[in-house]
Amino acid sequence: MTVVSPDAGGVERARFFAKKIDAPLAIVDKRRIDVDVSEVMHLIGDVRGRPALIIDDMIDTAGTLVKTAEALLKEGATKVFAACTHAVLSGPAVERICKSEITEVVVTDSVPLNEAAKKVSKIKVLSVAALLARGIRSIHEETSISELFI
Repeated sequence: MTVVSPDAGGVERARFFAKKIDAPLAIVDKRRIDVDVSEVMHLIGDVRGRPALIIDDMIDTAGTLVKTAEALLKEGATKVFAACTHAVLSGPAVERICKSEITEVVVTDSVPLNEAAKKVSKIKVLSVAALLARGIRSIHEETSISELFI
């Protein structure tokens, strides 16, 4: 598997995941051509013959996500998966994800999913409740919370 950052701003996050699973890293070079419109310019790294995992902090309209997935498949990725922390999924996001060739999108419940997203089988939700509970307990007990993020 190759871990992919969909933009330059997410490289550190994607590098962290790639290191954790001992996988190569790829970076998408994109540019914004309008407020909610981006264009993939280049792919830095190799995904040919491998599944790709896009790691992002947030999916809003899913435009960048879907274009990144298309670019990865065009460059020879065998499958594309995605994971993000905050699934805002506004406007056409759910429809875009459904129509895309993305195999699965894993999100957290940090933002409540809209009803349409809850019905999409390729969107999987993981709970952050236990993580937040451990953080609250650590703060209450005045112990370090850094171990939650390592």
